[in-house]
Amino acid sequence: MSGSVRIGTVRGVVLHVHWSLPVLLLLLVYGLAGGTRPAAARGQAPGAFTAWAAGVVVLLLASLVIHGAANVLASRAAGVRVRSLTLWALGGTTGENRPASPRAAFATAVGGPLAGLLLGGTALGTAAATDLTIAAEAAETPWALLAWPGAMNVTLAVSNLLPAAPLDGGKLLQATVWWRTGDRERANGAAGRSGQAVGVLLVAGSLVAVLAQGTAGGLWLGLLGVFLWATALVERRLAALRAALRGVPVADAMTGPVVTCPDWLTVDRFLREPPRTTQSVVPLLDFEGRPSGVLPVRRAALVTPALRGTMRVRELALPASLCLRARPDEALDEVIARATPRAGLPILVMDGGRVTAVVTAADLRGLLDQHAAPAGAAPPVDGRG
Repeated sequence: MSGSVRIGTVRGVVLHVHWSLPVLLLLLVYGLAGGTRPAAARGQAPGAFTAWAAGVVVLLLASLVIHGAANVLASRAAGVRVRSLTLWALGGTTGENRPASPRAAFATAVGGPLAGLLLGGTALGTAAATDLTIAAEAAETPWALLAWPGAMNVTLAVSNLLPAAPLDGGKLLQATVWWRTGDRERANGAAGRSGQAVGVLLVAGSLVAVLAQGTAGGLWLGLLGVFLWATALVERRLAALRAALRGVPVADAMTGPVVTCPDWLTVDRFLREPPRTTQSVVPLLDFEGRPSGVLPVRRAALVTPALRGTMRVRELALPASLCLRARPDEALDEVIARATPRAGLPILVMDGGRVTAVVTAADLRGLLDQHAAPAGAAPPVDGRG
C-alpha cells in the first residue's frame, strides 16, 4: 500500500504503518476533546478525562493490530505466505503470495472482520451488562473505556466489508467472482470496478455531509473515498496487465544483451564513459558481481557538476531489493503478481545469480502494443535482442 512507512519485522512479516492510521488517531483525540469532554468530565478529577481518552485510543490501536494479526493467521492457515502487514485506518491489510484457489482467497479475507466483530461485540456486551450506554455520560465509569472502542470495532469491521479494494470486502468479492467464473483476473477487475464505485459514493456522501452540516466533519469520509478510488484504479490496471500478459514468458520482453556498470564509479566517470545501451536504466554490480541497484541513466545528468567527482552512482540508484527478480522462462503475469508496495518494476532477469536483462515499464508497454497489433503488423520479440 503506497504511503506507508516500514517500522520493523515480526516473525518474517514486514510491518508498515499507513499515513491514514495516525490521522485517524489524531482525529479521534480531537473529536473526544472537542465534543465529548464537557459531558464526560462532569464531577471528575481534571485528569480523569485525559486518561479515559488515552485509554480509548490505545484500545482502538490494539484492536487494529489484532485485526491485522487475524488476517495474517487466516492467510497462513489457508496456506498463503504473508510477506508484509500494513496497519491503516480500517485495520490491517496483508501483502501476500497469490492464493492458489478462491477458497484460499476467501479465507485470507475473513479473519480481520471476524476479529473486529468479536472484539466489538465482547466489549459492548460487557459494557451493556453494567447498564451503561455508549452516550458521553457513560464515561463517568471505567466501563465506558470498553463501550467506545467496542462500538468503533463493530463500525470498522462493517466498513471493512464494503466491496472495495484494499478492504477485506473487496477481497471477498474477488474470491466470489473468481469462484463463479474461474477467472482470477476477471475477478480482480470486478473488485477494482466495485472499489471505484464505492469510492465515488463515499466522496459524494462526504460532500452532502459537509453541505448539510456546514462543518468539515465529513471530509474524512471523502478522503477515504479518494483513497479507495485510487487504490481500486491501480488494482484494475494491474488486473488488465496480468490478463494481457498471461502465460507470456519474461524472455519475450527482454531487449538484451544487458549492459552493467560497477556501482563504485563516480557520476563524473559514468557521464564521461557512458554505457552503450538503449535501455533507460543500467544495472549496477558490487565488487562481488552481485546486483546492488538499478540506475536511471537520466538521473546521473541531473547531478550538479560540483558533486559529480565525489558522488558514486550507487547513491542515485534504486536498490536491487526494491526490484522484482525473475527467470527468463517465468510467466510475466506471475512475476508482476509478486509486486508489493516496496518492490516492483523494473524486473531484474537473473540466470544463476547473474543479471542477464532488465525489463522496464517501457518494455512491457512495447510488448503489449505488439500483442495488440494485427498479425504481421510487427515482428515478434524473441528475447535475444
